[in-house]
Amino acid sequence: MATMSEDDVTTGLRTVQQGLEALREEHSTISNTLETSIKGVKDDEAPLPKQKLTQINDSLDKLMCGVNETSLMLMVFQLTQGVDAQNQKYQAQKRRLYQENAWLRDELSLTQANLQKSERMVAQLEEEIKHLTYMASIKQFDDGNQSDTKTTTDLGTQSVTSETLQDLGFGPEEEEDINSCQYVQPNPPILAATSENESGDIVRIRNLQKLAQQHSSNGQNDIAAGLCKTILKDLVTCKIDSHQDRSTTLNLLANAYRDQHKYEEAAQVLNEALSIREKHLGEDHPEVAATLNNLAVLCGKRGKYEDGEILCKRALEIREKVLGDDHPDVAKQLNNLALFCHNQSKYGEAENYYKRSLKIYESKLGLDDPNVAKTKHHLSSTYMKQGKCKEAEELYKQILTRAHEKEFGQISLENKPIWQIAEEREENKHKGEGATANEQAGWAKAAKVDSPTIIATIKKLEEIYRQQGKYQAAETLADVVLRAKKQHEPLRSRVLGNVDEMTQSMMGSTIGGSKLSSNHRLDTRTNW
Repeated sequence: MATMSEDDVTTGLRTVQQGLEALREEHSTISNTLETSIKGVKDDEAPLPKQKLTQINDSLDKLMCGVNETSLMLMVFQLTQGVDAQNQKYQAQKRRLYQENAWLRDELSLTQANLQKSERMVAQLEEEIKHLTYMASIKQFDDGNQSDTKTTTDLGTQSVTSETLQDLGFGPEEEEDINSCQYVQPNPPILAATSENESGDIVRIRNLQKLAQQHSSNGQNDIAAGLCKTILKDLVTCKIDSHQDRSTTLNLLANAYRDQHKYEEAAQVLNEALSIREKHLGEDHPEVAATLNNLAVLCGKRGKYEDGEILCKRALEIREKVLGDDHPDVAKQLNNLALFCHNQSKYGEAENYYKRSLKIYESKLGLDDPNVAKTKHHLSSTYMKQGKCKEAEELYKQILTRAHEKEFGQISLENKPIWQIAEEREENKHKGEGATANEQAGWAKAAKVDSPTIIATIKKLEEIYRQQGKYQAAETLADVVLRAKKQHEPLRSRVLGNVDEMTQSMMGSTIGGSKLSSNHRLDTRTNW
């Protein structure tokens, strides 16, 4: 006997139930007719009709019992189907949790090793600070090295300025690095010192700025904050009137406060830096816009979305005025403004800002630029909030298809994006076949794409598939996410150690020249 599918069993039971119902109705009609015909007839008369009536009533009782049993069987089968589906879901979750637990154990061992390494590094850096403090205290008595000091001043000013005079960032995407703006005017040169001692003070301050930034990059924010406070005191003590040095130091201090989650203190310091820049650079300068944007992000971290929206709109006006309506920095600001609207449930406004930003990125940076995928991802999240699931699903598939083509070439029968493989597995789930070699290769390819945007997109599409009841497709995507996590997270931990990703992005922007933006980190669940 051929194996019947679940749908065939359900259809057969319903057909049997309908047939039994029809027979019951027919027997009931015949029984009523016979009862009418023998009504009033004596017991010894017409024995044959009475015998038939008895047989029909017996058959009618059996038919009633069959109908009830069929209904019960159908209910039990449907319940069994639900239990099996739930059991498969639990088994998949069990396997995934087991794999994640193994990964977490490995990560814990790696983290412990990094912690020991960091403790050794802290001890070493503390010794370096003591040495630098001692050298600074005796430098004013070193009269024999005046000519060397002047030479060091020229070289030190150039190198430190290029690496430390950058605006504060609070995340790879939503916050600003002054060096990332293509049309920012270069920092004004430091005025010539009136004395050799003053030149030495400037060099020392620049070196301390560089050291503070390095400590901040390594996550040693207490040391970085202490150095910044020392620099601010020295600027007053040595009577060095450099608004650029002061604003730079304030931004470094705010950076340290931010990493310590001292958002109120960071906001106060940034407001002071904003006042300095507005006074010396003008209210419509791009650096003013960058500081306004960072203040807006701090408002978001404290849940003050309305205040952040106001600051973000002011920054947008400055960028549009200075850079034009279709500049990539304007698109970045539109993305941040859309986030504030999204967090206030202004999904229509957020959608319009995202669409405008997406249009700028596609026209100015090209379809393969990472900002295009990020903006599409956030636009899809806004669609989901508005119940536009089809539009969101289509954008998610566009992101994954474009990323696959960029990494592995044109789509073909042997080179399919992961969402297409997942849907094919959903269609063929009743065949009971395992994953083919091409499907396994597709999973491996998708897991190799080390992009937070792509991984987040796969997770969102997985949620949509679960809502649609496509559990096999959802489990396929969940497996890809787990593979990607196991492949990339240990490597990233070994490379970066305890270095904060935001600061690493800032340093890369400074050393490499200009950089438009990095990964957009704000999410509707952990927004700020």
